[in-house]
Amino acid sequence: MKCAIGVVGLGVMGANLARNIESRGYAVAGYDLDAERTKAWAAGDGRQVVGATSAAELAASLERPRKVLLLVPAGKPVDDVIAHVVPHLEAGDIVIDAGNSFFKDTDRRETELAARGIRYLGTGVSGGEEGALRGPAIMPGGERSAWELLRPIFEAIAARADDGEPCVGYMGTRGAGHYVKMVHNGIEYGDMQLIAEIYDLLSRGLGMTAPEISDIFAKWNEGELQSYLIEITADVLAQVDADTGRPLVDLILDEAQQKGTGKWMSQNAFDVGAPIPTVNAAVEARLISAQKAERVAASRVLTGPSSRFDGDRNRLIDAARQALYASKITSYAQGMALLRMASDEYGYGIDPGEVARVWRAGCIIRARLLGDIRAAFSRDPQLVNLLLDPAFRDAVVSRQEAWRELVQTAVGLGIPVPATAVSLAYFDAYRSERLPANLTQAQRDYFGAHTYRRIDREGSFHTEWGSRAASKD
Repeated sequence: MKCAIGVVGLGVMGANLARNIESRGYAVAGYDLDAERTKAWAAGDGRQVVGATSAAELAASLERPRKVLLLVPAGKPVDDVIAHVVPHLEAGDIVIDAGNSFFKDTDRRETELAARGIRYLGTGVSGGEEGALRGPAIMPGGERSAWELLRPIFEAIAARADDGEPCVGYMGTRGAGHYVKMVHNGIEYGDMQLIAEIYDLLSRGLGMTAPEISDIFAKWNEGELQSYLIEITADVLAQVDADTGRPLVDLILDEAQQKGTGKWMSQNAFDVGAPIPTVNAAVEARLISAQKAERVAASRVLTGPSSRFDGDRNRLIDAARQALYASKITSYAQGMALLRMASDEYGYGIDPGEVARVWRAGCIIRARLLGDIRAAFSRDPQLVNLLLDPAFRDAVVSRQEAWRELVQTAVGLGIPVPATAVSLAYFDAYRSERLPANLTQAQRDYFGAHTYRRIDREGSFHTEWGSRAASKD
């Protein structure tokens, strides 16, 4: 039997994605360096599968041009698997990296394989284990001819949005697919942190129990905040520990881990020159959560205000809802602006509207909001920032009073809301015709003769700032 595609790496994600492909009518060859894992995956009657025992056997079992999908950990393992498999391929064949690879690694690998005539697709896949099996969001980037050959398979296995469209689309050249996946994961960091801050305020500030907060998030999930992350937050808060009878979330250690994709987005945004303060705050929140021992010690010596709110509870809960929605819009505005700037920087040809279309189902950040984002870019394909779209502008401006009240209340109670606060600060900075950067530039010229520009004439200027001027050394 000749197979339509081969899957290398039969861990949970790889095995589930391979099963998804086979369930859509495509014969699949699976291969893993762990022979027992390959054998277990291929077991069972009536399935169109081949369990390959070597890279050579895998290649021999595939239709031409061969399509080999890798699902292995990012970094050196991807290079190792490519080195292991590619000698058995030939010009015109396609390698698909469906892991969370760094986009610059994908750029490099495509160039290296192109020299051997091998086509390469760096493909972001989001949806977790269940998504891989039932239908993920898929973000391929690379040579377009390779995408067109994979398109029928990818469209068959992808999640479907409410309008029936498959949540997969061509993201752009070279590493565009993995870049889009990196931004997806960064926005995911921001969303999770924004939700956690609202939970913290309702818990510490209002003294609400986890089941009570679960009910609030479940209600919010019926409206404008409807999303996968809001839905699972309600489920998490409702979960009871079987051993103690207490809410399970109350028993989980408050140290958030990370795999690095959010950090990649923050680091690259600095390279590109794109402000993404919400994601940066989320990454930093995870870093400070990891300092558990220090925080415990600091809590015994650093005092603050009472964290218990004694005002209008219902008003604060509603302000939390509005602030969360406004912050999410601002976070997506930052992410979409980064996509546009990075696409220009790297020549990827990324279409933010197409990205929003693909993210509408299957992925972790799927939300009702993404349909509105797609519509905004349909109205104006050259939209530079979501906050400038009339619908999003009105949505944020109409909620800013509640947004400010929420942040002010949290600050007064000493409850940290870094992502929510910087989302508001981004909005205020973006809408400011004049910022205090004039003073910053004057300071730079004072101590380093870096020059400055003026608002009343063209050119660059330097001032000898008088007797108080700093030494140039």
